[in-house]
Amino acid sequence: MISSEGQVFDANFDVLVIGAGGCGLAAALAAADAAPGLEIAVLEKLDRMQGNSMLSSGSIPAAGTRFQREAGVEDSPAVFVADLNRVAGEHEAPALSDRLAQVSAELVEWLVDRAGVQLTLVKTYKHIGHSVHRLHSPPSRRGTDLMHDLLRTAEARDIPIAFGNPAVDLVVSPEGAVVGAVAVTPSGERTVIRAGAVILCTNGFAANRDLLARYCPEVAGAAYGGAAGSQGEAVEWGQQLGAAFGNMTSYQGHASLADPHGSLVTWTVVEKGGIVVDGQGRRIGDESIGYSAFAAVEMTHGGPFYEIADTRVRDLTASGQEEYAELVAIGGVAEAADVTSLAARLNMDEAVLAGTLQAAAESAETGAPDAFGRTAWGLGALQAPYTVTRIAPALFHTQGGLQVDGEARVLRTDGSVIPGLYAGGGSAAGISGNRSGQGYMSGNGLLGALGLGYIAGRAAARQVQETKATE
Repeated sequence: MISSEGQVFDANFDVLVIGAGGCGLAAALAAADAAPGLEIAVLEKLDRMQGNSMLSSGSIPAAGTRFQREAGVEDSPAVFVADLNRVAGEHEAPALSDRLAQVSAELVEWLVDRAGVQLTLVKTYKHIGHSVHRLHSPPSRRGTDLMHDLLRTAEARDIPIAFGNPAVDLVVSPEGAVVGAVAVTPSGERTVIRAGAVILCTNGFAANRDLLARYCPEVAGAAYGGAAGSQGEAVEWGQQLGAAFGNMTSYQGHASLADPHGSLVTWTVVEKGGIVVDGQGRRIGDESIGYSAFAAVEMTHGGPFYEIADTRVRDLTASGQEEYAELVAIGGVAEAADVTSLAARLNMDEAVLAGTLQAAAESAETGAPDAFGRTAWGLGALQAPYTVTRIAPALFHTQGGLQVDGEARVLRTDGSVIPGLYAGGGSAAGISGNRSGQGYMSGNGLLGALGLGYIAGRAAARQVQETKATE
């Protein structure tokens, strides 16, 4: 931290956003929308958009949207919160779950109507944890399209985004308010920026092995599939400011990163009936607990792992999800005519693999729980010809961070507000519980990013307007 006392500032903005991911762009647009005429700027340490929102499927859960009503889907924030709580369990930011569920429909409709984002209600799958269809995603099911829509709108509104300009410190007044930040230009020049409000949208700490070892030791050595920029600046600055933290042990893992292709294999394959087996052809758990929770199961076993489905599942999934279709097209989803050829391809004992498939098929056909307790089998028992993809578990992003209130203001350990400082996305405490990767429900990351970005942008704009009105 550096003091503002006697400080010479090189630039001045009403709202300064640190981070140009989904949270940061949503915050900047929300601030501009709430208070036209304010000077807003965004700092981004990387030379282009490379955050976790880019790597996502772009799926935003929201309850009570007009898109759900048009599709005949009955939903409400209360139902959404019940789903979140059932999956996450008790945790350290329950009020945030309520707040984000309440604002979720408003958020999605604002993204479409004001932020220029193309979103449709996903009707072909719900993903584990959601009791109704409430995921809203770009038609391509790609986070890159979501991000490019946000960037296009920000540029159209003349919001400056300084790529390759990392924020390296915050500026604090003698009274303890955050009043700006220090950035470093690509040429190495330090720039001290004054701001009426600062919004931290720097993502989490999943790429920082030291912080992982401290807060999430079980995944400190796991393969990392998230954004390289997730270094935990918000954690380090928050510690210096005496900020409170929440749900720091929580993270989002994914059980099916294609190996060695590196692309994400959608868990829809499992939800439609697919299974995961180890190198001996045996299943290791109930895949229906979800891709994040099952990643933790995989991490406790030795790989390799294989996702087995059939051509019905493959073709139906590929028809609705471009990234999976691309994996199929490049040969990342192999086909086998029968169990004999599948076992030969994977160098497995045919009797073991056949027994695994038969046990799963019997559960799917009878409806009785299998040995691991699984009862959901999508399209039913798998049928030849089979498909298989080699997969590996990976860590994608952390779900713990700075405690914030309902206006996304950062809180101290005593519950008081740090004036002038807001946080969202991976910088803030998430709503996925505090039980490692077990509490994550599809879309929690993007809801925390875009939802808190939206809330923070509007709240920061109001704060600046109120300050100016009293000057």
